[in-house]
Amino acid sequence: MLKQWKASDSEAIEAWIRSRKTTADPTIMAMTAQILADVREHQDEALYRYCETLDHVILSDLRVSEAALNSAYEKCDPQFIADLEEAKENILFFHQAQVRQGYELTKANDVYLGQRILPLERIGVYVPGGRSAYPSSVLMNVLPAKIANVKEIIMVTPPSKTGEMDPYIAAAAKIAGVDQIYTVGGAQAIAALAYGTQTIPRVDKIIGPGNIYVATAKKLVYGEVDIDMIAGPSEILVIADEGANPVYVAADLLSQAEHDPMASAILLTTSQAIADAVAQEVEKQLKHLPKKAIAEASLSQYGAIIVLDTIEQCLQISDRIAPEHLELMIKDAKSYLDQVHHAGSIFLGYMTCESIGDYFGGTNHVLPTGGSARFYSALNVDNFVKKSSYLHWSEAALRQDGNKIIRIAEAERLKAHANAVRVRLQRDENV
Repeated sequence: MLKQWKASDSEAIEAWIRSRKTTADPTIMAMTAQILADVREHQDEALYRYCETLDHVILSDLRVSEAALNSAYEKCDPQFIADLEEAKENILFFHQAQVRQGYELTKANDVYLGQRILPLERIGVYVPGGRSAYPSSVLMNVLPAKIANVKEIIMVTPPSKTGEMDPYIAAAAKIAGVDQIYTVGGAQAIAALAYGTQTIPRVDKIIGPGNIYVATAKKLVYGEVDIDMIAGPSEILVIADEGANPVYVAADLLSQAEHDPMASAILLTTSQAIADAVAQEVEKQLKHLPKKAIAEASLSQYGAIIVLDTIEQCLQISDRIAPEHLELMIKDAKSYLDQVHHAGSIFLGYMTCESIGDYFGGTNHVLPTGGSARFYSALNVDNFVKKSSYLHWSEAALRQDGNKIIRIAEAERLKAHANAVRVRLQRDENV
């Protein structure tokens, strides 16, 4: 099931890596654009209509009341609540170190300049329904925004068949401190957040994963609002040496393969024995997975075992892939950290499975996919602030530097720019 290659198959490996790149489906783009336009024009009426036609639920109110939220929360096992509270503390512990302050610099002649760091006023968090509920994603998306002092956090999530909130999602929303929740999903929810409706306020930024229609909608409204990233199918890449446990490696590969038929699970190893053992162990563990069909589809299309000569070669291939999750299941894993340049999040050592980061470790699990780890970062506090600069130039400073500015402006053939300085330099002559 898992493709197997050796170092000599470099051209085939490169071609396979590139084959995962997907282009937007024009039909999906057109359908999504139509939904966005409909919600922009008809607002709440369109949202209720889509709830009925797409989600097959008739709602009397899009907003989740405090009573309904509490009712859903109380259905959760107290131990689950305690675990989620501890996960929250771990996430806060990691992300609070990311907070940055503004600064001011001074120069001669009463010149000063600086940068202010300001929180966004309102963000929208999309929480998917579908195959699974993801309370962990609520914490990962909301808590960095809370640390950044975002003034208002709006959550949207698809309605259930009964119209009630998923208890686990409700618990996470309550623990994280979401301000308002609306039961609306799909591209129509993204439109509501981007444009605003009679019920749902317009936001400054939309974050959170979703299906292909949600991802497409986020791409189309970017510029109207900010977005976090375009999330693609989940990915894991494991680099394993001869000391790795094949049972662990197989389990970790399957942990991502069960997400989605388009998910990617790749093992790079320097040991043929490990490669063979992992292939056998994947088949063994796969038989017992509830989501066996999904995992099988993922592994057959986007799963691979590649045997290379050195750990350095493994790291080079990994950098070309730029995986969402990278596990270094090798001896002295931290000593190789500086050789990793492109990965969303890195998990060091034989015992650090990616699931720890997904739920409890504290690092963020909202990560770049599809090779975008080359230029995107994991979700962090900086995603929820904006930076505004300020500048003060005194008359003495302008008299010293004004002609330099004029010459640069005139070189760009922007006469009015030059004149804005010139009139100040000539002020005494005009009095």
